[in-house]
Amino acid sequence: MPTIRLATRESALALWQTNHVADRLRAAHPGLEVVLVPMTTRGDQAIDQPLVEIGGKGLFLKELEVAMLEGRADAAVHSLKDVPMELDGPFALPAILERADPFDAFVSVKYEAFEELPYGAKVGTSSLRRQALLKAHRPDLVLVDLRGNVNTRLAKLDAGDYDAIVLACAGLERLGMGDRIRERLSAPRFIPAAAQGAVVIECRQGDAAIRDLVAVLDHAETRACVSAERAMTRALGGSCHVPIAAYATLSKDRMSLEGLVGDAKTGQTVRGYASGPMSEPDKLGTQVADMLVARGADALLP
Repeated sequence: MPTIRLATRESALALWQTNHVADRLRAAHPGLEVVLVPMTTRGDQAIDQPLVEIGGKGLFLKELEVAMLEGRADAAVHSLKDVPMELDGPFALPAILERADPFDAFVSVKYEAFEELPYGAKVGTSSLRRQALLKAHRPDLVLVDLRGNVNTRLAKLDAGDYDAIVLACAGLERLGMGDRIRERLSAPRFIPAAAQGAVVIECRQGDAAIRDLVAVLDHAETRACVSAERAMTRALGGSCHVPIAAYATLSKDRMSLEGLVGDAKTGQTVRGYASGPMSEPDKLGTQVADMLVARGADALLP
């Protein structure tokens, strides 16, 4: 069997995800040698600045994509929510693994639930989407930008810098820190980011051998749901500069999609919902995007 080199960020969560992919590939292809190629991205280095000011979530991919183009890696493993809606270069996403918990986690030392936060409580999150949703439900909250890996964010919370922080449930659970979750902020009240909780494998578009090797890990139901979510976000011109949320669910061969566009400063939100066949996720995503625009979301978009 051949060897496959997987590029990955060096954070604990990224390494967990890549080791998980490596274990799944070894199980699917006995004898396959999987080598991790850890590296630091610009998004990891510039933790003192909000992502929206330094180029967005695509900064977590660039160095890994360069490694693939230069032949130092065969594929890369990402959190799909960090992957831009349009890939920048000759790349493909041949495998999207089955999605973990897609929702956000309310994490606090002092308070057991979001509604227990006192007036004017300080909440840390780096996500404009989370800020918009928090403001929509609690306009009194003081929202403070929070960057860094999961351990760094938790350390700042434990040091008393914040009354609470909001992280992804999937990340905490993957790192064995599920006990830190005080409350799952679930839909329909809190809609997650498009593709939150899903891990994806990226490779060079023309590398048929690698595409075939990793395709065994692709989960059709997850791909359909996140495709609808990403199609909606893409149709709205979405990036981390815009508070956009999208969440798709399946019931047999029917898909439902909830979408939201918000304002992180005012908490104003516009919501939309539609359903359609699982076989047409892009069409459904575009339909919900059009609905949101018709309801006034364009006033919240740049």
